[in-house]
Amino acid sequence: MIVLWTDALIFMLVFALLALAFSVRNKEHIKQGLKKIADSNIGMISLVVLLFFVTVGLLDSVHFKSAAKGGEIISLLDQFAAPLKEHVEKTYSSPFSTTLYSKEIISVADDIPQWGYPRLIFGGQHLQDPVTQHIPDILKKLSIAFMKGCLFSSLLVLLILLARFKIQATAAPFFTLSPALCTVFIIILLSYIVVYLSGYYHVFGTDKVGEDVLYQAVKSIRTGLVIGTLTTLVMLPMAIIFGILAGFFRGWVDDVIQYIYTTLNSIPSVLLIAASVLMVQVYMANHESSFTSVVVRSDMRLLFLCLILGVTSWTGLCRLLRAETLKLREMEYVQAAYALGVKQRTILVRHILPNVMHLVIITVVLDFSSLVLAEAVLSYINIGVDPTTYSWGNMINGARLEMAREPIVWWSLSAAFVFMFALVLAANLFADVVQNALDPRAVRND
Repeated sequence: MIVLWTDALIFMLVFALLALAFSVRNKEHIKQGLKKIADSNIGMISLVVLLFFVTVGLLDSVHFKSAAKGGEIISLLDQFAAPLKEHVEKTYSSPFSTTLYSKEIISVADDIPQWGYPRLIFGGQHLQDPVTQHIPDILKKLSIAFMKGCLFSSLLVLLILLARFKIQATAAPFFTLSPALCTVFIIILLSYIVVYLSGYYHVFGTDKVGEDVLYQAVKSIRTGLVIGTLTTLVMLPMAIIFGILAGFFRGWVDDVIQYIYTTLNSIPSVLLIAASVLMVQVYMANHESSFTSVVVRSDMRLLFLCLILGVTSWTGLCRLLRAETLKLREMEYVQAAYALGVKQRTILVRHILPNVMHLVIITVVLDFSSLVLAEAVLSYINIGVDPTTYSWGNMINGARLEMAREPIVWWSLSAAFVFMFALVLAANLFADVVQNALDPRAVRND
């Protein structure tokens, strides 16, 4: 098993979240907030969608060397999606097509050269006569996949209902389907249909070098999640420590911290990120012996991009926490702790930090979607992740020239848009629900 830097940080973050959830499981105000989230249909639907993306990202974060592929570093997702990765065509082909997208000189009967569309090597290879069998075969495969997917999804939802019924042990109706369970059913059904059809066709077509676009879009999920989560992991310590210290101690401490984040905000972030990425590239070029694998090189650049984005994005949360701390330090319970001789460190840990955590959680969830979009923009201008890394930004960047072709190649951009739209929309909707559930001001207004 191979543990990359980003893999280690991802699983450290998962374990930290589990430990945090275990430590606050008996906090009454946390229970009330979680109950409000559980009672929100939109919140639970978006949470299910986010958990689906997280599951795919975690599968793609378990790496090992494949003996069957000459020691190549692959992930569990690569192992499961091996047919998609290995079914490479010559060049562009449209979704569900059986031929290439451009005409070439091909040989037909009696080896007579003819101008036409060559057959794909893998897409629709089971068809004897694509002209007459293509559409009926797609409809037949779609109906089979739909029936099998419905059966598989129903069994899984039934297992979830059984588990919930045993845990709750209530007299509630057993077959009550919540919107979250309906979302689970739909996601599993659509996933099964796509997986089944991808065994016979390229569902989202192929790109310029003949690689399956569906495989690229699915592999890009991990990159988006890494950018959104690890950047937050870098940003939070600086934002929390500096923000609370500036608001609590004021004076010269406040002046120094304000000077630091005001100066950092004055530097154009794009220029700072570009300069840092170029420095990383130069370092890796001068130390090639340490980066012999393409996977290791791309992972290191992804890690540094997270570090750079974290260093440049902590100032907003820091300002917010400073303002909240300035208000909290004047509250009666803090002043009472001062009067009783409680140490400043204890006041910070027990009275200030817990009362600003709702702002931290809300900001983290809100910033996640913006960081995912930031990766796409940065990769579009070639200062984001490594070109060999699968990401929606690289897919959009590659689609620039494809959109200028005649006829137009639209499916790479569309696939990146669909996956990114689903992740960002779910994150934004879940952020709104979390904000309403955990913001004390919202609770008082209710």
